[in-house]
Amino acid sequence: MKLLLDSTRCQGYGLCQEPAPDLVELDEWGYAKIIALVVPSGPEAAARARACAESCPNSALRVEG
Repeated sequence: MKLLLDSTRCQGYGLCQEPAPDLVELDEWGYAKIIALVVPSGPEAAARARACAESCPNSALRVEG
């Protein structure tokens, strides 16, 4: 499973980091940066990755796999 970011869609709201701080960090302006492209195995990590993607109001993040 991978967490992918379309940086052209990110508007810097920062909502994505709350459910998955181990997968996404924010730069100095609040824009998302993927820490872990490959989501660690396990149902909890998968749920956090999905919650992270769903929290983005601009659909800049998506889970694949």
